[in-house]
Amino acid sequence: MSDERLQKILAQWGIASRRLAEQMIVAGRVRVNSNIARLGEKADPDRDLIEVDGVPVKPTDRPAEVYLLLNKPAGVVSTCSDPRARSTVLDLLPPELRSGQGIHPVGRLDADSTGALLLTNDGKLTFCLTHPRHSIAKTYQVWVLGDPPEPILEAWRQGIILSGRKTLPAKVRVLDRARDQTLLEVILSEGRNRQIRRTAEQLGYPVVRLHRTAIGPIQLQRPGSPILPPGCYRPLEDTEIIFLWNLVNLTSISVPVNPQEHSI
Repeated sequence: MSDERLQKILAQWGIASRRLAEQMIVAGRVRVNSNIARLGEKADPDRDLIEVDGVPVKPTDRPAEVYLLLNKPAGVVSTCSDPRARSTVLDLLPPELRSGQGIHPVGRLDADSTGALLLTNDGKLTFCLTHPRHSIAKTYQVWVLGDPPEPILEAWRQGIILSGRKTLPAKVRVLDRARDQTLLEVILSEGRNRQIRRTAEQLGYPVVRLHRTAIGPIQLQRPGSPILPPGCYRPLEDTEIIFLWNLVNLTSISVPVNPQEHSI
């Protein structure tokens, strides 16, 4: 095996996502041949001794790949750890998946937002799915304050300027109207920071509640099945995993064995 950047190696082994691996390197938690690693440093796992938190890591130690869909509840942050000691999405998993598996969220939902969130220890897939060149449609149910008229909805569909750059076209339709709120379905093919909340605020109809129902064809409620309850997760089906691989042009020898559906 030729030299590769450490963060890429750790991501491929399922130790952490590439972003988290970079943070671990900067924090001095990674050593190569007993020396503290530097960000951007390369290594060869067949020749060099790589350690994380003092523990030698080898490619053969890599855990089985895991692909999960979580229904994130409100108040839970989409990170592996939190300096403010808030509950994280990993806290919703059983101990055998929280420790030593390298499972992490793919992207994130705001702490106040709920719904579909992918979790995996496939670092390469995470890197590809979160790269700007890959777009995957995400479907949201959005409760906004007030009753936005058709011109406002059309402006949302066409895109507005956020931070000096126009948003990509979106699909927006009304699902229900109440006395002082409107329920919208919004489908985005990009994921800027707090994009829906910022767009709605700028258009004058702030978000009351935001819930993601699907990531591409991966839905919280599969046809013929009950909806995945908040705080619970399920393994992705083989077809869902293959969809993600095909989206980013990844290949694999075989479809991995996932944990059973779990409720807490």
